[in-house]
Amino acid sequence: MELKLNNVLSDFKLQFKIYGTSSILIEWPKIISEDVLKNMLNFKEFIENNYVKQKIHIISSYNSLLVVYDKGIDNIYNEISHIESWYLSFEDKNFNTTKLWKIPVCYDLDFGLDLEDVSIRNKLSIAEIVKEHTSVKYRLYFIGFLPGFLYLGGLSETLYIPRKSQPRLHVDKGSVGIGGVQTGIYPNNSPGGWNIIGKTPINLFDPKAQNPCFAQCGDQIQFYSINKAEFATLTTNMKSNSYTLENTIVHD
Repeated sequence: MELKLNNVLSDFKLQFKIYGTSSILIEWPKIISEDVLKNMLNFKEFIENNYVKQKIHIISSYNSLLVVYDKGIDNIYNEISHIESWYLSFEDKNFNTTKLWKIPVCYDLDFGLDLEDVSIRNKLSIAEIVKEHTSVKYRLYFIGFLPGFLYLGGLSETLYIPRKSQPRLHVDKGSVGIGGVQTGIYPNNSPGGWNIIGKTPINLFDPKAQNPCFAQCGDQIQFYSINKAEFATLTTNMKSNSYTLENTIVHD
């Protein structure tokens, strides 16, 4: 199901569900909204701070948190009641301090395999596509379906385009695509059905690093355009570990 962009109040009716024998699923409205994301991430922090004796792990998605308990739960209904009461009492706030990451992208036709198709279907020149795509500070909502795949919200409506009806069997690592109302980056070679408009030389996921994915949900991403020569130089720098991704602290 394609999630719909929307702005809503930060007062939500949540669903609390048993998820297996040692997990609780908490669901917000099924929309892509900064209000939902802010509320969800703030409540995630609140839960983590309140579980001091019980070890838990929390997995977030667009509109849900999965609270996974390291040990079995004696009475899962009591735990649901506790969490539900916490939500009714906790104080929402703005995003915590986040980061704005600047990611270089080469929009050359050799990399932007679907640029011409997007240009025709959306009635924009390629230069206009690049301008629209690089002018936005995107919010990072979710990391999946591949480790390090960044699902970004905030795409200009002029660039909305459905996913491809026939997905490619191979999409290159670093490919930047548009799928519906979102944009994202493929962190590894994989099949994929998004419309590819460019490519970044940046490594998005390193399983050996302390933080395998450089960004966190709630962070912002902004793309900037580079040419093929700059792409080649950055690729070399990435291989020699002599490149640091530009970022600044943001107080939302």
